[in-house]
Amino acid sequence: MEPLILIIDDDEAVCAALRVVMRRAGFRAESVQLFRKAPQRVEELQPDVVLLDMNFTVDTSGRQGLALLKELLAAQPNLPIILLTGWATVQLAVEGMKLGARDFMAKPWDNKDLIRSIRDILAQAPARTGEDKLLDFNHIIGQDPALLEVLDTARQIAPTNASVLITGESGTGKELIAEAIHAGSKRADEAFVKVNLGGIPATLFESEMFGHIKGAFTDARADRQGRFAIANGGTIFLDEIGDLPAANQVKLLRVLQEQTFEVLGSSQQQRVDVRIISATNKQLENLVRQGSFREDLLYRINLITLHLPPLRQRPGDIPLLVEHFLRRLEQTYERSDLELASSAREWLKRQAFPGNIRQLRNVVERTVLLAKTNLLTAEDFARNLSSSREAAGGISFLSGDISLEEMELAAIKRALSIHENNITAAAKSLGITRSALYRRLQKFGIDHAT
Repeated sequence: MEPLILIIDDDEAVCAALRVVMRRAGFRAESVQLFRKAPQRVEELQPDVVLLDMNFTVDTSGRQGLALLKELLAAQPNLPIILLTGWATVQLAVEGMKLGARDFMAKPWDNKDLIRSIRDILAQAPARTGEDKLLDFNHIIGQDPALLEVLDTARQIAPTNASVLITGESGTGKELIAEAIHAGSKRADEAFVKVNLGGIPATLFESEMFGHIKGAFTDARADRQGRFAIANGGTIFLDEIGDLPAANQVKLLRVLQEQTFEVLGSSQQQRVDVRIISATNKQLENLVRQGSFREDLLYRINLITLHLPPLRQRPGDIPLLVEHFLRRLEQTYERSDLELASSAREWLKRQAFPGNIRQLRNVVERTVLLAKTNLLTAEDFARNLSSSREAAGGISFLSGDISLEEMELAAIKRALSIHENNITAAAKSLGITRSALYRRLQKFGIDHAT
C-alpha cells in the first residue's frame, strides 16, 4: 500500500494543492484543517509522514504549530513530521528541529524538494506493520525464466539469516526484492531499514549508521539513534554498497564481523542482531581487483548473490509491467478504463529502456497524463519516451532521433561504463565477441584503458 501523508493546515486551498501533489507522487493523502482535531486524526490514520503548518491563527510566531508538534511527538515519538510555514525564520526552524521535526519547508514550497524530503524520510523509516507485510514474491511482476529463477532462489533463502547481495543495473527492482526477502523471513515482524550508502557523506557515516550522543560533535544537540540500532532484530538494506569509501568499509566490516558497534561519543559496546541485504549496480569483483573494495567485506555480504536481469533482456515482461502501472495510475489519477493498444504492446517490447523499470514507469505515467483518450497507442508512448532522455543517460532510442551508428556508439559506451571497462563482460552484454568489440572501439576511437 502506498505511504499515507497527512496534511495539517487551516487553509483548504493549501490542503487541496498538497493532496494533488502527494497523489501525483504516488502517495495517499488526507488532510485536517482544525488544530484541535489533528491529534485524533493522527491516531486514527497512523500516517507515514505528517506535513504540519506552523500557524493556525493570526499570530505568526509559529508557537501554536510548535505546541502541536510537541503533542504529536509525545504521543508518537517516531512520527516523521515536516514543518511548513509562510513566515520562515532560522530560529523557528532550529527550534522545530530540536523538538524532533525531520525537516522544514517554507511556503511557497518547491514540489520537487518536498517530495524528495518525504522520500528520504520514508527510506530511513522501519517498515510498517499490517498490510505492508503482505508483500511477497507474488507482487513482483514478470514471467521471464531468468527473473523467475532469481525469485525462486530468493524465496528459498528468505527464511534464513543468510546475507544477500543483489546486483543489477539501476532501476531493475533490487529494493523490491530486498523487501520481499524480509517479508518472507522470520524477522518480518521487526524493522526493515533502508540505507542509501551512496547518499551519506563520508564524514557523517558513523553518526548515521551507529548514532551519536549529545555533545559528540559540534552540531550534536541531542542523542541520535543510528540505523543499526533501529534495525536491531530485523533487516538492514545497504543500497549502493559499491559507493562506500574505503575508510567506512572498515567500520562496516567490523560491525558485520563482531555484531557490535559503538555510538559516536560513547565508549560502550552495543550488541546488534541484524540480517544484511546489500545491493549494487557495480561489479564488486572488479572493484576488489582495483583495490577500491575490500575482499573480506565482499565475502561477508555475498553468501547468496542474486542478479536481476535488465528489462531489455526480458522484453516479454514489459507489457505485464505496463498493465500493472496502468491499474495503479487509474486509482492515483481517478481515471478508469485505461487500455493498452496492441500496437503499443509490441512497440514497447522493442524499446531498450536503459533506465529499466524506473524509466518504464516514468514513461507510462507521463503518457497517461498527456494522452487524449483512454486507449494508449504506440504513438502516445513514442512522444513521451523521448522526454525520458535524462533517465536513459541523455540518449533517446526512438527511430529517427539518432542514427544507427549513434545508437551503436551509445550502447558500447554504456556497456563499458556499466562493466567498468571490462572488455569481456561488456562484449558479453552486447552479444558480440571480444574481437568484434575491439574493432568497434578502434572504429569509434574509444580509449578503453582503465
